[in-house]
Amino acid sequence: MTEERVTVDAFRAAMSCVASSVSVVTSDGPAGRAGMTVSSMCSVSDDPPSVLVCVNRNAQASEIIQTNGSLCVNVLHEDQDYVSVAFSDDYLDANVDLFVSGDWDRLQTGSPALIPALVNLDCRIEESLLFGTHHILVGVITSVRINAAGQPLIYAGRRYRQLSPLPEDSRQTA
Repeated sequence: MTEERVTVDAFRAAMSCVASSVSVVTSDGPAGRAGMTVSSMCSVSDDPPSVLVCVNRNAQASEIIQTNGSLCVNVLHEDQDYVSVAFSDDYLDANVDLFVSGDWDRLQTGSPALIPALVNLDCRIEESLLFGTHHILVGVITSVRINAAGQPLIYAGRRYRQLSPLPEDSRQTA
């Protein structure tokens, strides 16, 4: 049997069909302060409360986040695509401090928390696994802050999108 390898382009095209929320992951500590945009974030468990975050090992912030041992997942509000763009690796400039603009504070770990984000999930990194081009980080949540009602910023089809509201009578809980 011959095994065909999936090309990077085919994989990326397939994954562009998958919608995901957009977050900026931040960290501050002995290794410095850093942040980066991620679309690979999901819950792991509610006991202990934890999330999984994938960070590109070549991203400037990757080593800083892991060395600090903590991170804050700032789930972006539907109108915060400008924050995502600012923290994306394509636009990061080591000479520009992205934390001087916007309203930031700190939660339990000391990682920067974006006040107008939809949600802040402050985490201690419990596990790290290198797979392919990414570090898979499991963060145990030390504090949660829900900042405002609204919808998350979504990325699908290689662009930012917003959720359409459902009619009130058709809402269901998962």
